[in-house]
Amino acid sequence: MTEPIRWGILGTGGIASTFVTDIQAAGLAVSAVGSRRATRAEEFAGRFGIARAHASYEALVADPEVDVIYVATPHPFHAENALMAIAHGKHVLVEKPFTLNAAEAERVLTAADEAGVALLEAMWSRFLPQMVRIREIIASGTLGDVRTVLADHQQLLPSDPSHRLQSPELGGGALLDLAIYPVSLGVDLLGLPTGVLAHASMTATGVDRQTAIILEHEGGRQSVSHSALDTAGPVRAAIVGTLARIEIDRTWYAPTTFRVIDPDGRVLESFEPASGEQGMRYEALELERMIRAGERESPVLPHAETLAIMRTLDDIRARIGLRYPGE
Repeated sequence: MTEPIRWGILGTGGIASTFVTDIQAAGLAVSAVGSRRATRAEEFAGRFGIARAHASYEALVADPEVDVIYVATPHPFHAENALMAIAHGKHVLVEKPFTLNAAEAERVLTAADEAGVALLEAMWSRFLPQMVRIREIIASGTLGDVRTVLADHQQLLPSDPSHRLQSPELGGGALLDLAIYPVSLGVDLLGLPTGVLAHASMTATGVDRQTAIILEHEGGRQSVSHSALDTAGPVRAAIVGTLARIEIDRTWYAPTTFRVIDPDGRVLESFEPASGEQGMRYEALELERMIRAGERESPVLPHAETLAIMRTLDDIRARIGLRYPGE
């Protein structure tokens, strides 16, 4: 496949704008956008020079000049939007969290497998060059036995009770928007969890405003995180081994710097990201690579791992008492 892969953008919110800005800067082709309102689709298309604006998601996924759909709607709609795209034979990149819960994730994964399309969770931090290098460093043995992954993800976000982040109906709370990043980091570097501990404080609207999580992993390893939507934290991470550690600077899940430091404080290696990148291009480039190679899932984030992470998030929600309507 040598022709450009044509992207369709499902949803026109802030994350969709960031995504399109970055993939267009990387030279990828965006051919259509869809919204539930024609005016929003047209405004988005005009802003980014996109040829076709669709007044419904159904029209977007039916567009024969679209090869792959990026699902950028709120969490509770990820599953239905992804299933709609898959039913039309489109490859799909689904914004994180992949779905609202593991049951929905399983339905989407099964549908993609049966349709033979490529499907990827848009956990963009997995595909950043810094994470590629970090995995190489760990594999080389530089850190020794990696014992702990520590990550902070506290942001001062809108407190309006009507905002999506505060709404149980829209999958609000710190867990699915913020804590999913450190949970995925721990699974990436230490493997699937063997045990879960979690505690949260809730908002007046019934979602978690802050959540502390300890995941146990094979061999007694631990990933530890604190996430909150009403306080601005350092947003840094560390990977600690018996021979050295990696300190990742703010904002650790986006393009940033890191250092490899030995127990005496000597810096063994430093990493600087490329300038001018949002960092979302790499997940899109990976999905394009999969499509051209005829692969349905990525070795960096396999389908089984996406499902296992959703099950872990379900487990955490049960432990902290976070329930969404209809569950």
